[in-house]
Amino acid sequence: MPAMDDGTAVQRSGVMPYRFEYAWRTHPGRVRVGNEDAVLVQPECGLLMVADGIGGSRAGEVASAIAAEVIAECFQNQSAAWDQAGDARAFVEAAIEKAHLAICQLGEVRSELAGMGTTIVVAAVGPTWLAFAYVGDSRLYRLRAERFEQLSHDHSLIQDVVDQGFFASREDARRCGVGENILTRALGSLEELRVSSGITDLEPGDIFMLCTDGLTGMVPEDWVRQVLIASARNALDPAAAALVHLANERGGSDNITLALLRVHADHPEDDEERSASRILA
Repeated sequence: MPAMDDGTAVQRSGVMPYRFEYAWRTHPGRVRVGNEDAVLVQPECGLLMVADGIGGSRAGEVASAIAAEVIAECFQNQSAAWDQAGDARAFVEAAIEKAHLAICQLGEVRSELAGMGTTIVVAAVGPTWLAFAYVGDSRLYRLRAERFEQLSHDHSLIQDVVDQGFFASREDARRCGVGENILTRALGSLEELRVSSGITDLEPGDIFMLCTDGLTGMVPEDWVRQVLIASARNALDPAAAALVHLANERGGSDNITLALLRVHADHPEDDEERSASRILA
């Protein structure tokens, strides 16, 4: 796998108005024997990726690893920085489609891998923006000024029935027996892939989290929010470790993977002034 199980890094660039802090973790959890998730963080490329493999006989692990390898290669071969957020968004979509094709092709030639697939969420960090794309139910969140918001939108049956108005909420759908883990899209699952994507601006203090459902299925969103808020004046890596610990303490029924990005002002005193203004307000 092209990324370590856990880690932290800080990126500074003279052409960027911000500094970026990265942290990541992946853990098999307390129930699964193997880990079919993948995490990829490359600060030099401004890349974060999380994938959750699906398929029996360890095929899910193969699918998520292929996705990570293809995405990494695409970013490493990118010769110049993107001038426009829209260009980065299109690039990330194309990289995901290339990973999808690679998974499909391997599944066709190796019968034991037939039916394998993976969810994916990828983020590309620009000077003042973040472009992202995703397929499946791995998610992207943003914490800004203590507001915790999901920026992605699950490609799952339970989300679809809520969107179509059959149920008022996911909780109502669950009570009526709609399963949480039935995907409507995944890399490798269908010949034609639809990738969702978006762009968001950056502000000092923002924390972005990419994660698999092994985290969100175990830890309530408000708990995640509180852990990230508590990390405001500390290094980001302990927050990543704390979230994995919480997921395991609450059952750890699936693999747990996350990647975190924090935006710092280029001058540390700017971060401090901004934090003080929030407290005084």
